[in-house]
Formats: sequence, C-alpha cells, structure tokens
Amino acid sequence: QVQLVESGGGLVQAGGSLRLSCAASRRTFSNYAMAWFRQAPGKEREFVARILWSAGNTYYADSVKGRFTISRDNSKNTVFLQMKSLKPEDTALYYCATQTTTLKYDYWGQGTQVTVSS
Repeated sequence: QVQLVESGGGLVQAGGSLRLSCAASRRTFSNYAMAWFRQAPGKEREFVARILWSAGNTYYADSVKGRFTISRDNSKNTVFLQMKSLKPEDTALYYCATQTTTLKYDYWGQGTQVTVSS
C-alpha cells in the first residue's frame, strides 16, 4: 500500500498563487509517474499535470499550461504543483495519484481543496 497526502490548498483571489504538495509514504518498483487531477462540483475528474519519477518529463492539460508547474523531490517522495495566475475556474478538489509502468493510476490521495474567488 502507498499512502498519498496532499496539502497546500486554500482560498485565494483570482490572479494569486498556491503551491500544492503530495507526499508518498513510499515508492514501489512499478511506480512510474505521479500526477495531479482535479474535480470541480458537478464535473468529471480531469487530468491536470504529470511528471515521470526518473526522467522528470512533465505533461500538462492545455487549460493549465503556462500557469502551473509540476516538480518532484525524489529524496522525499514528494511532488509539487505550483499554481500561478489562478482563475475561478481552477476551483476544485485537487488529487494526486501514482501511475504504474502500465500507465494505470493505482493510488490516490484524499484531495486538497483549492478555491479561487473572483
């Protein structure tokens, strides 16, 4: 089992910034990448960003490209999501998840709430 604990959410005004963290209890042999997803009320969960543990390659949803940056600290099994120029439509519960080498997302955190006021 892998436990993921997100933190860093909160209430911020539009245009502001937040930095989310996701600490994993351990890494497994099959742990290939980490990702952030979000889910707004009444909407489907959507992909936000992803980073490969070893190579550090990053991938972003078009809606956050240029505003969000995903990074990792391998020594601490922690992934970060730096969010800038936040918009009200970024309001959601943000989750981190681990991705296996078969590209399956197998472990999920409980989420951290981000609310952006206009």
